[in-house]
Amino acid sequence: MSENVLFNQGQIISSKYDFSKAYLSAELFKKKDSNGPEPSANQPEKITLNDGNEIPLIGFGTYTLTGGAGVNTMMQALSTGYRALDSAVNYENEGAVGEVIRRTSLSRENLFITSKLPGRHQRFDEAIATIQESLYRMHLDYFDLYLIHWPNPIEDHYVEAWQALIKAQKMGLIRSIGVSNFLPEHLERLEKETGVLPVVNQVELHPYWSQAKQRQFDKDHGIFTQAWSPLGRANTVLQDKTIQKIAEAHNKSIAQIILRWELQLGVGVIPKSSSSKRQFENLDLFNFELSEKEVSSILALDKSDGRTNNQDPATYQEF
Repeated sequence: MSENVLFNQGQIISSKYDFSKAYLSAELFKKKDSNGPEPSANQPEKITLNDGNEIPLIGFGTYTLTGGAGVNTMMQALSTGYRALDSAVNYENEGAVGEVIRRTSLSRENLFITSKLPGRHQRFDEAIATIQESLYRMHLDYFDLYLIHWPNPIEDHYVEAWQALIKAQKMGLIRSIGVSNFLPEHLERLEKETGVLPVVNQVELHPYWSQAKQRQFDKDHGIFTQAWSPLGRANTVLQDKTIQKIAEAHNKSIAQIILRWELQLGVGVIPKSSSSKRQFENLDLFNFELSEKEVSSILALDKSDGRTNNQDPATYQEF
């Protein structure tokens, strides 16, 4: 039985574990099998969001996974032990995710499905219809989590889009509502104009872009931070000598060290891989713990220009 941790108003609370440190204790991540996760058996650990709903700490990214090949890769991920699939309208693979849901023997209650609203449909009525269309494509009655993909501040419809997500949640179309790539200024405006804060903020986060200010803001406001591109989209971070040295000390891969580091920062991760071996490795994060010094040494790799594609949410627009 997994230990669930309550994430509430910026604090990680548990009657059993002390999370007063800057990172999460390895006790949270221990599995019955100390050699790693059991395929088709153990789900990644979960936390409880500020709305009372649970979310796996590790999800599976589906960007670029389309058609039959994409379905096969996602089916393999479920077999390996993943239970959360992260999609988006702009990934153009909601149909493939729906086919995976249809084929799997896992019950709907054991899956956590996320999708995202594109910038071109942020007006209220369009947003509601887009959410419904996404559900139709996936043959689902509800999403576990639905996000505004980007704030698109130049167009400035993200508050209207957020009002649509609040409405869709009341309609029973979405269980948890959140955002992606939102800066503190965007989140403050949502709260000021609607009185409702997201429970999740999914942002680019990896050792070269560790998002300290954003993570702290989210934590202070009871928002769970998820990392997209948690491995830097396989950029030079995977050859970083500092991380390589830590990986050798733990007899783990560089990717495993990075993902474990993010978990210890209190961040959820959604890695993607088509390799069954790497899928398994990306779940095998529960039988070791990084020291405070190791966590700090990776944090020190942060760069002022660390974004992978220079997508600054203050100006970037995606439709």
